Amino acid sequence: MISTKQRAFLRSLANKTETIMQIGKNGITEALVKTVSDALEAREIVKLSVLETAPLTPSECMKELTRALGCEAVQVIGRKVVLYRESAENKKIFLPV
Repeated sequence: MISTKQRAFLRSLANKTETIMQIGKNGITEALVKTVSDALEAREIVKLSVLETAPLTPSECMKELTRALGCEAVQVIGRKVVLYRESAENKKIFLPV
């Protein structure tokens, strides 16, 4: 579980991060979960866009992905979802204490 200070730090990093994936009409599939997991391992922070055609709201997508991936929800703004998970091998982000 990350603290409020750490979450604020991650939100500031997310402002500069590009959206790398979209959740569309198929919703959250096994392939999407695998792709997001790989992206989290490589980048540690990932920004997703939830399209209007998606069967779930951005908040529901965030909850389902955090449950499936064991990651932390950083923020949901509009249709954007930001997730964080510490990388086992490629640690790039050092959170404040």
